[in-house]
Amino acid sequence: MSDSNAKNRKKEIEALVVNVKEGDHDAFSQLYDIFIDQIFRYVYYRVKSGDAEDLVETVFLKVWENIGKYKVKKKNSFSAWIYRIAHNAVVDYYRSAKSRDFDGLGIDIASRDREHNPIRTAERSFDHEILKKALKNLRKSYQDIIVYKFINELTNSEIAQILKKSEGSLRILQHRALKALKHELVETGAEYEF
Repeated sequence: MSDSNAKNRKKEIEALVVNVKEGDHDAFSQLYDIFIDQIFRYVYYRVKSGDAEDLVETVFLKVWENIGKYKVKKKNSFSAWIYRIAHNAVVDYYRSAKSRDFDGLGIDIASRDREHNPIRTAERSFDHEILKKALKNLRKSYQDIIVYKFINELTNSEIAQILKKSEGSLRILQHRALKALKHELVETGAEYEF
C-alpha cells in the first residue's frame, strides 16, 4: 500500500472511530469489516484453531467496550490500538490456561482467497502446517514480526507502533526473524522461497 493510500485509509478509519464514539453502530460494523480478517489471522496463528473465533469475538467486544477511551494521536493509529487489544487477549488466553500449548494448533488454516479447489486447498493446508510448526519453534518476538509483516501485511510503521519499537530496530528484528524461520524450515526439510 502506498503512503498516500495508507494515509487516506488511516483518515477513513479515524473518521469511522469518531462516528462510533458518537453512537453510530454502522460505523462499528464497517470497522469490524476492515479489521476482522487481519485480527483473525493474527489470533489464529497463536492459539488453538477452535479457540480463535471465540478469542476474536472477545477482541471486538473489548474494542466496542473501550472505544470511548481511544484517543487519536499523531504517532499511533487505531490499527496499532486494536492489535494491542488482540495481543493482550492472546496473552490472557495463555495465562488463563497454562495447559494449552502452541503445539495443539490444527492444520485447518483460514484461506484468504476462499477458493474451493480441493487439491490447492490440501497443498496450502500442508504448507500452512509446516509454517505453523516452524513458527512455534521461534521466539515470541520473531513469531509476532512474521505474522504482522508477512501474514497480515502490515507496514513497518504500523508494526513499530504495535510493538513500541523504532522502525530501525524493527528491521533488524525482522531480518533475524526471517533468518531463524529459514533455519527452522531447513531443519524440517521443507522447500521455501523468500
